[in-house]
Amino acid sequence: MNKHAVILAGGKGSRLRPYTVVLPKPLMPIGEYPILEVIIRQLVTQGFTHITLAVNHQAELIAAFFGDGSKWGISINYSLEDQPLGTMGPLKLIKDLPDNFLVMNGDILTDLHYKDFFDTHVKNDALFSISSHLREEKIDYGVLQTENNILTGFKEKPKNNYEVSMGIYMLSKKVLDYIPNNSPYGFDQLMLDLLSKQKNVFVNTYSGLWLDIGRPDDYIEAIECFDQLKDKILYV
Repeated sequence: MNKHAVILAGGKGSRLRPYTVVLPKPLMPIGEYPILEVIIRQLVTQGFTHITLAVNHQAELIAAFFGDGSKWGISINYSLEDQPLGTMGPLKLIKDLPDNFLVMNGDILTDLHYKDFFDTHVKNDALFSISSHLREEKIDYGVLQTENNILTGFKEKPKNNYEVSMGIYMLSKKVLDYIPNNSPYGFDQLMLDLLSKQKNVFVNTYSGLWLDIGRPDDYIEAIECFDQLKDKILYV
């Protein structure tokens, strides 16, 4: 089975400014590679044969760097948005998508096994699958609980755990029927629409490495840990 991946690489990287003033976020370096090259190398190793890069902001720089993908032994083409379309809207612009395909953000550092995620989605005959991660949120303050201006409880620097989307999804082509044409449409809107229509969305929890390079703290951590993790991440 041919494995096709759509990588969302059109964002402006606002959260990473001033780092992204010159370079688009997918070209931000992690070690000796741009983060998007790390992702492409991973997908090639795991049997993906075709990548579509959904681009907008500084698209010409991304296209100049990656070209047709022959350097990495994979076919790369581009889908250019005339206007920002969110995370799911760009999929309506891409022609000839296969029955099942991977969609992911172009700024993720993870050791997730994409092939296993792909195969599990197909085995489940799923409409939509999400790769999730348990994330700890630390609050750096003493949190007060009050009622009628009276203190009723207190927690010093509490921690909360959440199950969050990793920005990595598997989609059946049938999902395209729920996405409007030429209109901004995000992952959040799609999830609410699928829930309202009582459609099953599979969630696969992953406990390994996951860093969202779009967050400054995660980007710094990725730079610091990449040399130690490179062999595992790039499977070399």
